[in-house]
Amino acid sequence: MDVLKMEGVCKSFGGDEVLKGVSLSVGEGEVVAVIGPSGSGKSTLLRCATMLETMDSGSISFLGEEVAANGPDGRTRYADPRTLKRYRSGFGLVFQSFNLFPHFTVLRNITDAAIVVQKRDRAQAEEEAMGLLRKMGLEDKAGAYPCQLSGGQQQRVSIARALELHPELLFFDEPTSALDPELTGEVLGVMRKLAEDRMTMVVVTHEMGFARDVASKVLFMDKGSVLEEGTPDEIFGAPRQQRVKDFIASIFRA
Repeated sequence: MDVLKMEGVCKSFGGDEVLKGVSLSVGEGEVVAVIGPSGSGKSTLLRCATMLETMDSGSISFLGEEVAANGPDGRTRYADPRTLKRYRSGFGLVFQSFNLFPHFTVLRNITDAAIVVQKRDRAQAEEEAMGLLRKMGLEDKAGAYPCQLSGGQQQRVSIARALELHPELLFFDEPTSALDPELTGEVLGVMRKLAEDRMTMVVVTHEMGFARDVASKVLFMDKGSVLEEGTPDEIFGAPRQQRVKDFIASIFRA
């Protein structure tokens, strides 16, 4: 059974059709990399998946439960609030910007939602958070504030915050786009370890080396559509579409 399945997703902003019937499936333990040129609809697809944007048409199911489906008018209708709450609690999202609370310590940034939203015991939540910080190489930063951290450290805290909520699925929206190359390596190292641990992930990324080496499946998007889907070997080694061939060649030639 797929952890996440999206079918026929369409989304327009004004007269601009940004997504044109896009479908995506994610199996347990898979790492799905969504690649393609800027403006191709990658981040909009992720925002629809996480309900930061509403779909015009299309469906979503999560662990076999219907979250959204087309109604008789062909427009998306979302499930009842209880189902949507279950869905939202089942995934974590790591943004381009770190979105940490500047007035909270690192430890509180990680534990706040677990304590306030999930009503977990504070001591248990903090113990688990410290374990996550150790995995991130940030155990000594628990009492620090975001302004005292590098960008790479802040992004690793963001990942720890998402993991603290025990998600079934992690979404990453260009998690390294705001980082310099050295800090990018720190964050990608954490993501590689998550993949080794069989964390289910959807990663919108321009990091082609990560997509080639770590992903289970790659989707290439262009102009609001999925032009090609396959294994990293298929997409990077033997793409079928000329547009994909040209894009891959330009990336690795640069």
